[in-house]
Amino acid sequence: MRKVSIATILVLVSSSHDIANDDLMVAAKQIFKPIPSAIPAVKDNPVTTEKAELGKMLFFDPRLSASGVNSCNTCLNLGTGGVDAGPTSVGHGWQEGARRAPTAYNAVFNVAQFWDGRATDQKTQAKGPVQASPEINATPDHVTSTLNSMEDYVGKFKQAFPRDIPPATFDNFAKALEAFEATLTTPAAPFDQYLNGDANALNDQQKAGLRLFMNKGCASCHSGINIGGQDFFPFGVIKKPDIKLLPAADKGRFAVTKASSDQYVFRVAPLRNVALRAPYFHSGQVWTLKEAVGIMSEVQLGARLSETENNDIVAFLHSLSGPLPNIEYLILPTRTKETPPPSLSR
Repeated sequence: MRKVSIATILVLVSSSHDIANDDLMVAAKQIFKPIPSAIPAVKDNPVTTEKAELGKMLFFDPRLSASGVNSCNTCLNLGTGGVDAGPTSVGHGWQEGARRAPTAYNAVFNVAQFWDGRATDQKTQAKGPVQASPEINATPDHVTSTLNSMEDYVGKFKQAFPRDIPPATFDNFAKALEAFEATLTTPAAPFDQYLNGDANALNDQQKAGLRLFMNKGCASCHSGINIGGQDFFPFGVIKKPDIKLLPAADKGRFAVTKASSDQYVFRVAPLRNVALRAPYFHSGQVWTLKEAVGIMSEVQLGARLSETENNDIVAFLHSLSGPLPNIEYLILPTRTKETPPPSLSR
């Protein structure tokens, strides 16, 4: 009888544990969405194989920069979580940028691009850094002259944009980059598997962290497919962060809208693969995920997490890391005598 009773109790405990997990899954599905396995559609720019392959070449080609040194991959390094190694990006002539580069991975799911949302889509975003003097420091003419100087590039633009004459334009350069970047998604993370119905995809600590993430209020900003990136909020809702995290001169979205209510407002950081891309925040001054979680809980939510709560949320955030796409390093078209030479002086 005693053995039967113990067995019965174990079944009941297991059943109630499963019910609790089911409730957690149901609640999570109302807030978050899994990354789709298919390449997402891009507005006004159908993603084709030819366009995406061309965009991949452009993403890695440093000859589009004034110096011949920097490429998109310099700041959006696909081998290190889609970001570079330092607090803020280093570009043309070793100039330091004002902000940490946002990740290229899953950026297609963001409501807008850049921390201040000044680009509505990735083709608009692609035109910004290539012309920014602290970054690639090129001009549209430099880009198109470089592309049109190489027969292989001209041929690939014709394949990708068969109806356009001429095909190798600055607009099409940006569209090709957007098409490639749309392929930079990371589905099948443990959390995606959980949202798709696999209750065992997360361990108990990650489930505890997920519950805390929702109950503490983190999910009020970090939601949707990208667990963020879908809206704009002030950095420091309850308490102003340290000035090293929130430099006074960088007023965020205010520079775009000029609305006083947008001072120190930024696009919510997407948390997909967040464990891969320290340092954190737009200022890039926090080097561990645990410290970042503690800061966010205090300045955004007015809550101080216990050691266990912080560890549990960090464990959950690790479940957001999905397999990165396998990107082969490409052999780029050979320059010709017409290809603009690099210059470090301008």
